[in-house]
Amino acid sequence: MRTSASHVADAVVVGGGTVGGWCAYFLRRSGLDRVVLLERRTLGEGASSRAAGVVRTQGGTPWAVQLGEWSRTFYLRQHDELGIDSGFIRQGYVLPCFTAADVAAARERMAMQQSLGLEIRWLEPGQLDALNPTLAPGLTLGGTYCAEDGFITPPRNVTAYAVALAVSGVEVRERVAFTGLVTDSDVVTGVNTSAGPIAAPLVVLTGGPELAQVAGLAGIRVPTGGVRHQVAVTQPHPDLARERVPMVFDLSAGLYWRPEEGGLLFGMSNPDEPPGEAACVDEPYLALMRERLAELVPVTAGLGLRKIWAATIDYTPDHLPIIGPAITGDRTLTGATVASAGGAGMMWGPAVARAAADVALAKTSAVVDVTELGLDRFDAAGNSRLGTDPIALPFPEHAPQPAGRLTLS
Repeated sequence: MRTSASHVADAVVVGGGTVGGWCAYFLRRSGLDRVVLLERRTLGEGASSRAAGVVRTQGGTPWAVQLGEWSRTFYLRQHDELGIDSGFIRQGYVLPCFTAADVAAARERMAMQQSLGLEIRWLEPGQLDALNPTLAPGLTLGGTYCAEDGFITPPRNVTAYAVALAVSGVEVRERVAFTGLVTDSDVVTGVNTSAGPIAAPLVVLTGGPELAQVAGLAGIRVPTGGVRHQVAVTQPHPDLARERVPMVFDLSAGLYWRPEEGGLLFGMSNPDEPPGEAACVDEPYLALMRERLAELVPVTAGLGLRKIWAATIDYTPDHLPIIGPAITGDRTLTGATVASAGGAGMMWGPAVARAAADVALAKTSAVVDVTELGLDRFDAAGNSRLGTDPIALPFPEHAPQPAGRLTLS
Protein backbone atom coordinates (compact mmCIF):
# COMPACT_ATOMS: atom_id res chain seq x y z
CA MET A 1 0.00 0.00 0.00
CA ARG A 2 1.21 3.46 -0.85
CA THR A 3 1.71 5.65 2.19
CA SER A 4 2.10 9.11 0.72
CA ALA A 5 0.40 11.91 2.64
CA SER A 6 -2.60 11.85 0.31
CA HIS A 7 -3.15 8.16 1.03
CA VAL A 8 -2.91 8.15 4.84
CA ALA A 9 -5.65 9.06 7.31
CA ASP A 10 -6.43 8.73 10.99
CA ALA A 11 -9.95 7.56 10.15
CA VAL A 12 -12.05 6.84 7.08
CA VAL A 13 -15.85 7.10 7.09
CA VAL A 14 -17.74 5.37 4.29
CA GLY A 15 -21.01 7.00 3.25
CA GLY A 16 -21.97 10.66 2.86
CA GLY A 17 -25.49 10.54 4.24
CA THR A 18 -26.64 11.94 7.56
CA VAL A 19 -24.93 9.29 9.71
CA GLY A 20 -21.68 9.25 7.76
CA GLY A 21 -21.49 13.02 7.39
CA TRP A 22 -22.02 13.82 11.04
CA CYS A 23 -19.80 10.90 12.13
CA ALA A 24 -16.85 12.25 10.14
CA TYR A 25 -17.40 15.67 11.68
CA PHE A 26 -17.52 14.24 15.22
CA LEU A 27 -14.35 12.22 14.64
CA ARG A 28 -12.54 15.34 13.48
CA ARG A 29 -13.84 17.35 16.44
CA SER A 30 -12.65 14.58 18.76
CA GLY A 31 -9.07 15.43 17.86
CA LEU A 32 -8.15 13.27 14.87
CA ASP A 33 -5.96 15.21 12.49
CA ARG A 34 -6.97 13.62 9.19
CA VAL A 35 -10.46 12.26 8.61
CA VAL A 36 -11.52 11.19 5.11
CA LEU A 37 -15.16 10.78 4.08
CA LEU A 38 -15.90 8.59 1.05
CA GLU A 39 -19.12 8.98 -0.93
CA ARG A 40 -19.58 7.17 -4.23
CA ARG A 41 -22.11 9.76 -5.40
CA THR A 42 -22.44 13.20 -3.78
CA LEU A 43 -23.22 14.22 -0.21
CA GLY A 44 -26.84 13.63 0.75
CA GLU A 45 -27.86 12.39 -2.70
CA GLY A 46 -29.80 9.47 -1.25
CA ALA A 47 -32.58 9.47 1.33
CA SER A 48 -30.91 12.16 3.46
CA SER A 49 -32.20 14.88 1.12
CA ARG A 50 -35.58 13.20 0.55
CA ALA A 51 -36.71 12.50 4.11
CA ALA A 52 -39.68 14.00 5.94
CA GLY A 53 -37.45 15.48 8.64
CA VAL A 54 -39.41 14.29 11.69
CA VAL A 55 -37.55 14.48 15.02
CA ARG A 56 -39.48 12.50 17.61
CA THR A 57 -38.26 11.74 21.13
CA GLN A 58 -41.31 9.59 21.92
CA GLY A 59 -39.53 6.33 21.15
CA GLY A 60 -40.73 2.87 22.02
CA THR A 61 -37.50 1.81 23.76
CA PRO A 62 -35.02 3.58 26.04
CA TRP A 63 -32.47 3.52 23.18
CA ALA A 64 -34.92 5.28 20.86
CA VAL A 65 -35.76 7.90 23.49
CA GLN A 66 -32.10 8.65 24.23
CA LEU A 67 -31.07 8.80 20.58
CA GLY A 68 -34.02 11.04 19.70
CA GLU A 69 -33.39 13.40 22.59
CA TRP A 70 -29.65 13.66 21.90
CA SER A 71 -30.36 14.46 18.24
CA ARG A 72 -33.02 17.03 19.14
CA THR A 73 -30.72 18.92 21.49
CA PHE A 74 -27.91 18.73 18.93
CA TYR A 75 -30.15 20.35 16.32
CA LEU A 76 -30.95 23.11 18.79
CA ARG A 77 -27.31 23.94 19.50
CA GLN A 78 -26.05 23.66 15.91
CA HIS A 79 -26.20 27.34 15.11
CA ASP A 80 -24.04 28.31 18.08
CA GLU A 81 -21.56 25.58 17.17
CA LEU A 82 -21.50 25.92 13.39
CA GLY A 83 -23.09 29.22 12.43
CA ILE A 84 -25.66 27.19 10.46
CA ASP A 85 -28.32 24.67 11.44
CA SER A 86 -30.66 22.00 10.08
CA GLY A 87 -33.73 24.20 10.48
CA PHE A 88 -35.27 22.51 13.52
CA ILE A 89 -38.80 23.74 14.29
CA ARG A 90 -40.44 22.91 17.60
CA GLN A 91 -43.91 21.74 16.64
CA GLY A 92 -45.20 19.23 19.18
CA TYR A 93 -46.09 15.62 18.41
CA VAL A 94 -49.23 13.62 19.18
CA LEU A 95 -49.52 9.82 19.14
CA PRO A 96 -53.29 9.22 19.23
CA CYS A 97 -54.92 6.07 20.60
CA PHE A 98 -57.90 4.44 18.92
CA THR A 99 -58.37 1.29 21.04
CA ALA A 100 -58.12 0.31 24.70
CA ALA A 101 -54.98 -1.67 23.83
CA ASP A 102 -53.46 1.48 22.33
CA VAL A 103 -54.18 3.36 25.55
CA ALA A 104 -52.58 0.70 27.78
CA ALA A 105 -49.45 0.55 25.60
CA ALA A 106 -49.21 4.35 25.42
CA ARG A 107 -49.47 4.82 29.19
CA GLU A 108 -46.79 2.18 29.81
CA ARG A 109 -44.57 3.77 27.17
CA MET A 110 -45.15 7.23 28.64
CA ALA A 111 -43.98 6.04 32.08
CA MET A 112 -40.73 4.79 30.52
CA GLN A 113 -40.23 8.04 28.63
CA GLN A 114 -40.88 10.17 31.69
CA SER A 115 -38.42 8.08 33.72
CA LEU A 116 -35.78 9.17 31.19
CA GLY A 117 -36.61 12.85 31.71
CA LEU A 118 -38.88 13.55 28.74
CA GLU A 119 -41.74 15.99 29.17
CA ILE A 120 -44.51 13.73 27.90
CA ARG A 121 -48.13 14.22 28.94
CA TRP A 122 -51.38 12.40 28.45
CA LEU A 123 -54.19 14.11 26.55
CA GLU A 124 -57.76 13.13 27.18
CA PRO A 125 -59.93 12.92 24.02
CA GLY A 126 -61.31 16.42 24.44
CA GLN A 127 -57.86 17.86 25.11
CA LEU A 128 -56.45 16.14 22.04
CA ASP A 129 -59.24 17.51 19.86
CA ALA A 130 -58.69 21.02 21.24
CA LEU A 131 -54.94 20.85 20.64
CA ASN A 132 -55.43 19.59 17.10
CA PRO A 133 -58.53 21.31 15.63
CA THR A 134 -57.88 19.84 12.16
CA LEU A 135 -58.46 16.31 13.49
CA ALA A 136 -61.98 14.96 13.09
CA PRO A 137 -63.46 15.21 16.62
CA GLY A 138 -64.43 12.24 18.73
CA LEU A 139 -62.26 9.68 16.95
CA THR A 140 -59.64 8.99 19.61
CA LEU A 141 -59.42 7.70 23.16
CA GLY A 142 -56.74 10.27 23.91
CA GLY A 143 -53.01 10.10 23.29
CA THR A 144 -49.54 11.13 24.34
CA TYR A 145 -48.03 14.51 23.54
CA CYS A 146 -44.55 16.00 23.62
CA ALA A 147 -44.38 19.73 22.97
CA GLU A 148 -40.59 19.62 22.38
CA ASP A 149 -40.68 17.30 19.35
CA GLY A 150 -40.35 18.92 15.95
CA PHE A 151 -38.93 18.63 12.46
CA ILE A 152 -36.01 19.75 10.37
CA THR A 153 -35.57 20.56 6.69
CA PRO A 154 -33.67 17.60 5.17
CA PRO A 155 -31.88 19.48 2.36
CA ARG A 156 -30.84 22.11 4.90
CA ASN A 157 -29.50 19.30 7.11
CA VAL A 158 -27.30 18.13 4.23
CA THR A 159 -26.07 21.71 3.84
CA ALA A 160 -25.38 21.89 7.59
CA TYR A 161 -23.20 18.81 7.71
CA ALA A 162 -21.48 19.76 4.44
CA VAL A 163 -20.53 23.09 6.05
CA ALA A 164 -19.48 21.29 9.24
CA LEU A 165 -17.23 18.96 7.25
CA ALA A 166 -15.65 21.89 5.40
CA VAL A 167 -15.00 24.14 8.38
CA SER A 168 -13.70 21.30 10.56
CA GLY A 169 -11.25 20.16 7.90
CA VAL A 170 -12.66 16.74 6.98
CA GLU A 171 -11.46 15.67 3.55
CA VAL A 172 -14.55 14.80 1.51
CA ARG A 173 -14.00 12.54 -1.50
CA GLU A 174 -17.15 12.48 -3.58
CA ARG A 175 -17.60 10.05 -6.49
CA VAL A 176 -15.08 7.72 -4.84
CA ALA A 177 -16.36 4.26 -4.00
CA PHE A 178 -15.27 2.03 -1.12
CA THR A 179 -14.22 -1.36 -2.50
CA GLY A 180 -13.03 -3.20 0.62
CA LEU A 181 -11.05 -3.24 3.84
CA VAL A 182 -7.35 -3.89 4.12
CA THR A 183 -6.44 -5.96 7.16
CA ASP A 184 -3.48 -7.51 8.93
CA SER A 185 -4.96 -10.62 10.51
CA ASP A 186 -8.05 -9.23 12.31
CA VAL A 187 -6.79 -5.64 12.51
CA VAL A 188 -7.91 -3.02 10.00
CA THR A 189 -5.06 -1.13 8.38
CA GLY A 190 -6.93 0.77 5.70
CA VAL A 191 -9.43 0.72 2.86
CA ASN A 192 -9.37 0.12 -0.85
CA THR A 193 -11.26 2.61 -3.00
CA SER A 194 -11.97 3.25 -6.66
CA ALA A 195 -9.30 5.98 -6.47
CA GLY A 196 -6.67 3.85 -4.73
CA PRO A 197 -5.93 2.62 -1.20
CA ILE A 198 -5.92 4.71 1.98
CA ALA A 199 -4.00 3.59 5.07
CA ALA A 200 -6.03 4.15 8.24
CA PRO A 201 -6.40 2.42 11.63
CA LEU A 202 -10.09 3.36 12.02
CA VAL A 203 -12.93 2.82 9.54
CA VAL A 204 -16.64 3.49 10.07
CA LEU A 205 -19.03 1.85 7.62
CA THR A 206 -22.36 3.62 7.02
CA GLY A 207 -24.46 3.67 3.89
CA GLY A 208 -28.14 3.70 4.81
CA PRO A 209 -30.09 1.30 2.58
CA GLU A 210 -26.84 0.29 0.87
CA LEU A 211 -25.02 -0.60 4.09
CA ALA A 212 -25.42 -4.35 3.59
CA GLN A 213 -23.78 -4.11 0.17
CA VAL A 214 -21.04 -1.79 1.43
CA ALA A 215 -20.22 -4.09 4.35
CA GLY A 216 -20.44 -7.13 2.08
CA LEU A 217 -17.48 -5.78 0.13
CA ALA A 218 -15.48 -6.41 3.32
CA GLY A 219 -17.00 -9.83 4.03
CA ILE A 220 -19.20 -8.43 6.81
CA ARG A 221 -22.83 -9.50 6.93
CA VAL A 222 -25.10 -6.67 8.11
CA PRO A 223 -28.82 -7.58 8.23
CA THR A 224 -30.17 -4.30 6.92
CA GLY A 225 -32.31 -3.69 3.89
CA GLY A 226 -33.88 -0.94 1.85
CA VAL A 227 -37.58 -0.30 1.32
CA ARG A 228 -39.73 2.28 -0.44
CA HIS A 229 -40.92 5.24 1.61
CA GLN A 230 -43.37 7.74 0.16
CA VAL A 231 -43.98 11.35 1.10
CA ALA A 232 -46.54 13.80 -0.27
CA VAL A 233 -47.49 17.41 0.44
CA THR A 234 -51.01 18.77 0.01
CA GLN A 235 -51.98 22.12 -1.38
CA PRO A 236 -52.15 24.93 1.21
CA HIS A 237 -55.29 25.59 3.20
CA PRO A 238 -55.94 28.14 6.00
CA ASP A 239 -57.06 25.36 8.36
CA LEU A 240 -53.60 23.80 8.02
CA ALA A 241 -51.68 26.78 9.35
CA ARG A 242 -48.69 25.63 11.37
CA GLU A 243 -50.11 26.79 14.72
CA ARG A 244 -53.15 24.53 14.17
CA VAL A 245 -51.35 21.31 13.23
CA PRO A 246 -49.17 19.39 15.68
CA MET A 247 -47.31 16.47 14.17
CA VAL A 248 -49.26 13.21 14.38
CA PHE A 249 -48.35 9.52 14.01
CA ASP A 250 -51.23 7.12 13.39
CA LEU A 251 -49.52 3.91 14.44
CA SER A 252 -52.45 1.76 13.37
CA ALA A 253 -51.98 2.78 9.73
CA GLY A 254 -48.26 3.60 9.75
CA LEU A 255 -49.15 7.12 8.63
CA TYR A 256 -47.65 10.36 9.96
CA TRP A 257 -48.10 14.02 9.09
CA ARG A 258 -46.84 17.49 9.89
CA PRO A 259 -47.35 21.03 8.55
CA GLU A 260 -45.44 22.05 5.45
CA GLU A 261 -45.67 25.31 3.50
CA GLY A 262 -49.29 25.92 4.46
CA GLY A 263 -50.33 22.39 3.63
CA LEU A 264 -49.84 18.97 5.16
CA LEU A 265 -46.84 16.72 4.58
CA PHE A 266 -47.64 13.04 5.11
CA GLY A 267 -45.53 9.92 4.80
CA MET A 268 -45.95 6.16 4.75
CA SER A 269 -44.39 2.76 4.02
CA ASN A 270 -46.36 -0.26 2.83
CA PRO A 271 -45.89 -3.16 5.29
CA ASP A 272 -46.82 -5.68 2.58
CA GLU A 273 -44.27 -4.46 0.05
CA PRO A 274 -41.12 -6.60 -0.25
CA PRO A 275 -37.76 -4.90 0.32
CA GLY A 276 -36.13 -3.26 -2.64
CA GLU A 277 -35.06 -0.02 -4.24
CA ALA A 278 -37.73 2.63 -4.73
CA ALA A 279 -38.05 3.51 -8.39
CA CYS A 280 -41.42 5.25 -8.43
CA VAL A 281 -44.48 6.21 -6.38
CA ASP A 282 -46.89 3.42 -5.47
CA GLU A 283 -50.09 5.17 -6.61
CA PRO A 284 -52.60 2.61 -5.21
CA TYR A 285 -51.04 2.65 -1.75
CA LEU A 286 -50.80 6.43 -1.81
CA ALA A 287 -54.52 6.57 -2.61
CA LEU A 288 -55.27 4.20 0.28
CA MET A 289 -53.35 6.37 2.73
CA ARG A 290 -55.03 9.50 1.35
CA GLU A 291 -58.36 7.94 2.29
CA ARG A 292 -57.13 7.29 5.83
CA LEU A 293 -55.77 10.84 6.09
CA ALA A 294 -59.07 12.31 4.88
CA GLU A 295 -60.91 10.28 7.52
CA LEU A 296 -58.70 11.74 10.25
CA VAL A 297 -58.10 15.23 8.79
CA PRO A 298 -61.23 15.94 6.71
CA VAL A 299 -59.97 19.18 5.19
CA THR A 300 -57.39 17.21 3.17
CA ALA A 301 -60.12 15.36 1.23
CA GLY A 302 -60.59 18.26 -1.16
CA LEU A 303 -56.95 19.22 -1.55
CA GLY A 304 -54.69 18.33 -4.42
CA LEU A 305 -51.06 17.32 -3.97
CA ARG A 306 -48.24 19.77 -4.59
CA LYS A 307 -45.39 17.30 -4.24
CA ILE A 308 -45.01 13.52 -4.24
CA TRP A 309 -41.79 11.56 -4.00
CA ALA A 310 -40.41 8.16 -3.11
CA ALA A 311 -37.05 7.25 -1.64
CA THR A 312 -35.35 4.07 -0.53
CA ILE A 313 -34.75 4.15 3.21
CA ASP A 314 -32.94 1.65 5.38
CA TYR A 315 -34.39 -0.63 8.02
CA THR A 316 -33.18 -3.26 10.46
CA PRO A 317 -35.19 -6.37 11.41
CA ASP A 318 -35.88 -5.09 14.93
CA HIS A 319 -36.28 -1.44 13.83
CA LEU A 320 -33.38 -0.47 16.11
CA PRO A 321 -30.06 1.13 15.15
CA ILE A 322 -26.82 -0.77 14.67
CA ILE A 323 -23.79 0.67 16.44
CA GLY A 324 -20.85 -1.61 17.09
CA PRO A 325 -17.71 -3.33 15.85
CA ALA A 326 -17.61 -5.07 12.50
CA ILE A 327 -17.81 -8.85 12.67
CA THR A 328 -16.96 -11.35 9.96
CA GLY A 329 -17.80 -14.94 10.75
CA ASP A 330 -16.82 -15.36 14.40
CA ARG A 331 -14.09 -12.72 14.21
CA THR A 332 -14.28 -9.11 15.36
CA LEU A 333 -12.32 -6.72 13.17
CA THR A 334 -10.36 -4.33 15.34
CA GLY A 335 -10.64 -0.80 14.00
CA ALA A 336 -13.87 -1.25 11.99
CA THR A 337 -17.24 0.07 13.21
CA VAL A 338 -20.68 -0.36 11.64
CA ALA A 339 -23.43 2.26 12.02
CA SER A 340 -27.05 2.31 10.85
CA ALA A 341 -29.92 4.53 11.97
CA GLY A 342 -32.47 1.90 10.92
CA GLY A 343 -34.63 4.25 8.87
CA ALA A 344 -34.54 7.09 11.40
CA GLY A 345 -31.78 9.18 9.88
CA MET A 346 -33.25 12.58 10.71
CA MET A 347 -34.61 11.45 14.08
CA TRP A 348 -31.58 9.52 15.35
CA GLY A 349 -28.87 10.27 12.80
CA PRO A 350 -26.67 12.76 14.70
CA ALA A 351 -26.85 10.64 17.87
CA VAL A 352 -26.03 7.43 16.01
CA ALA A 353 -23.16 9.27 14.32
CA ARG A 354 -21.80 10.56 17.64
CA ALA A 355 -22.13 7.13 19.26
CA ALA A 356 -20.41 5.45 16.30
CA ALA A 357 -17.54 7.94 16.49
CA ASP A 358 -17.25 7.26 20.23
CA VAL A 359 -17.25 3.49 19.70
CA ALA A 360 -14.59 3.79 17.01
CA LEU A 361 -12.40 5.82 19.36
CA ALA A 362 -13.14 4.29 22.77
CA LYS A 363 -15.51 1.29 22.30
CA THR A 364 -18.22 2.99 24.40
CA SER A 365 -20.39 6.11 24.27
CA ALA A 366 -22.09 8.46 26.69
CA VAL A 367 -24.87 9.08 24.15
CA VAL A 368 -26.46 5.66 24.62
CA ASP A 369 -25.50 2.25 26.00
CA VAL A 370 -24.39 0.42 22.85
CA THR A 371 -23.75 -2.93 24.57
CA GLU A 372 -26.74 -4.60 22.89
CA LEU A 373 -26.87 -2.58 19.69
CA GLY A 374 -24.06 -4.32 17.82
CA LEU A 375 -24.08 -6.95 15.08
CA ASP A 376 -23.76 -9.74 17.63
CA ARG A 377 -27.47 -9.41 18.47
CA PHE A 378 -28.37 -11.05 15.15
CA ASP A 379 -28.21 -14.77 14.43
CA ALA A 380 -27.06 -16.26 11.13
CA ALA A 381 -30.52 -15.75 9.64
CA GLY A 382 -30.61 -12.09 10.65
CA ASN A 383 -33.04 -12.54 13.54
CA SER A 384 -32.49 -10.20 16.49
CA ARG A 385 -32.56 -11.28 20.12
CA LEU A 386 -34.03 -7.87 20.98
CA GLY A 387 -37.69 -6.99 20.87
CA THR A 388 -38.90 -4.87 17.96
CA ASP A 389 -39.27 -1.14 18.61
CA PRO A 390 -43.08 -0.71 18.69
CA ILE A 391 -43.02 2.95 17.63
CA ALA A 392 -41.72 2.61 14.10
CA LEU A 393 -42.95 2.61 10.54
CA PRO A 394 -44.21 -0.79 9.41
CA PHE A 395 -40.87 -1.88 8.00
CA PRO A 396 -40.20 -5.52 7.05
CA GLU A 397 -39.04 -7.66 9.97
CA HIS A 398 -36.51 -9.63 7.95
CA ALA A 399 -33.59 -8.36 5.94
CA PRO A 400 -32.98 -9.80 2.48
CA GLN A 401 -30.47 -12.63 2.40
CA PRO A 402 -27.21 -11.81 0.62
CA ALA A 403 -26.58 -13.48 -2.72
CA GLY A 404 -23.15 -14.60 -1.54
CA ARG A 405 -20.28 -13.79 0.78
CA LEU A 406 -17.32 -11.73 -0.22
CA THR A 407 -13.90 -12.10 1.31
CA LEU A 408 -11.74 -9.48 2.93
CA SER A 409 -9.39 -7.55 0.69
